[in-house]
Amino acid sequence: MTVTSGPGFSLMMEHIGLAVMTETPLVIANVQRGGPSTGLPTLPAQQEMMQVRWGSHGDYRIIALCPDSPQEFFDLTVEAFNLAETYRVPTFIMADETVGHMHEKVIIPPATQIGVVPRNWYQGPKSDYRPYKFTGKEASPMVKAGDGYRFHITGLTHDERGYPALTVEQNQKVVTHLIEKIDSNADKIIRLEEKDMEGAEVVVVSYGITSRIVSKAVQDAQKAGIKTGSLRLITIWPFAEKRIKEVAGKVKAIVVPEINYGQMVLEVERAAAGRCKVISVPHCGGAVHDPDVILAAIKEGAK
Repeated sequence: MTVTSGPGFSLMMEHIGLAVMTETPLVIANVQRGGPSTGLPTLPAQQEMMQVRWGSHGDYRIIALCPDSPQEFFDLTVEAFNLAETYRVPTFIMADETVGHMHEKVIIPPATQIGVVPRNWYQGPKSDYRPYKFTGKEASPMVKAGDGYRFHITGLTHDERGYPALTVEQNQKVVTHLIEKIDSNADKIIRLEEKDMEGAEVVVVSYGITSRIVSKAVQDAQKAGIKTGSLRLITIWPFAEKRIKEVAGKVKAIVVPEINYGQMVLEVERAAAGRCKVISVPHCGGAVHDPDVILAAIKEGAK
């Protein structure tokens, strides 16, 4: 389990690909700051949202969560470990510098009250154990090193025993499984927070610290008589394309503020598929948005 920040994250991308292929459960917390390179070491940004999804080579899926407060940072860390264990997949906490340095009350319950998903240990004859089963729906049980199980681990395309099997047919089985075990469970994984969505003309889609700035802009828009709702992406990957598609069919516009030059807005545009206007509100980092800038975008979308 690894914690990183900023450009150091890029150094791990090949290892993330290895973890995906070997179905190794792990959690990485990325507290994003402005870049590229060393950039703005102590100032906020949300500039690695696409890197976390596409940074390693090959076709695969990961899970990424995005907290908007220190409390949620703690809560989502627990959830990230549970998701990593359930799906045997690298799971990321995509925080930002503001949330990472924020001073707020965090309630940590007794350990006995924290819901932890136990590791799925294999139960059965040792001769029958297979570390990989390419069902596309669930992850295989695991075993403990040193307990007498015989299997192989490799980053190469492999069979159910873990041994290299470098054929087109086997690669299709492996890659399809790595993708479908997440995609087929997306409805279970995805978490959103929605407010004032009923009858909204404009919906603001945001995540992380930006969602807290959005609250002021939405309040001001509502005071100005614009029916405005907000949708916060708690789960970033897999992306909530089904819900965005539904929303896009009911509103005039979706506004997407983010502390980058426009990353998750591309996913919103793809899911909206022309059903409504999609308005990007980019910010190159170093600070959070001025709520008035988001308000102006809401007003534009309401026209």
